[in-house]
Amino acid sequence: MRSFKKHIMFLKRVFELEKNVDELLDLIDEGIDLFVKGVRCYLDGDFSDFSTLLNQITQIESKVDDLRREIENDLYTRSLIPDHRGDVLGLLENLDNVIDEAKNTLKMFDVESPFVPDIFHEDFIKLSEVSGNAAHSIVSSARAFFRDVYRVKEHLYHVYRYEKECDRIASNLKKNIFRSSLKQSEKIHLRYFALHLELVSDLAEDVADRLSIYTIKREI
Repeated sequence: MRSFKKHIMFLKRVFELEKNVDELLDLIDEGIDLFVKGVRCYLDGDFSDFSTLLNQITQIESKVDDLRREIENDLYTRSLIPDHRGDVLGLLENLDNVIDEAKNTLKMFDVESPFVPDIFHEDFIKLSEVSGNAAHSIVSSARAFFRDVYRVKEHLYHVYRYEKECDRIASNLKKNIFRSSLKQSEKIHLRYFALHLELVSDLAEDVADRLSIYTIKREI
C-alpha cells in the first residue's frame, strides 16, 4: 500500500511538472505574438497600443522566469526525470533567452525611439514576423520533445527555414538602409534594430541545435 501511494504521488508530481511546462510554452507563444504586434504598432505610430503590448510582454517574460525556476526546483528536489534533467534545464533556459530578447527588443524601441522611414516599414514588419515564426516553431519543437519526440525534427525543419528567410530579409534590409540618403548615424541606428529583430530567430536556431542533440539522445 505504501509503495502504491508513493507511485501515485510520483505520478501527481510528474503531472504538475508537465502542466507547468505546458504553461511556460503557452506563455512564450503568447509573448512572441505580442512582440510581432508591438513592432507593427510602433511602425504604425500606435504608441498607446505599443505601450500596452510592451507592458504585457514584460509581465509574461517575468512569469516565464518564475515558472522556469519552479520547474528547475521541482526537477532537483523531487528527483523527476533524472535521466534527462540536464537536457530539460538547458532547453528551458535557452527558450527563456528567446522571449527575453523579444521583450528587450520592444523595450529598445520604447527607450530609443528610432526613426524608421515609411519605405522600410514593410521590411521591418516582415522581419519581425518571420523571426516570430522561427520562435513559434521552436516552441512547437519543444512541445514535441515532451509529448512525441519523433515529431521534433519536422518542427525543427521550420525553425531553420524561417531563420534562413530571416537572414535574407535582414541582409537586403541592411543593404537598402546603407544605400539610402539617411544620415550615417540614422543608418547605423536602423541596422542595430534590424540586428535585434533578426536575433530572435538566431536564438531560436540556437535552441534548435541543442534540441536536435537532446532528441538524438532520447531516441538512442
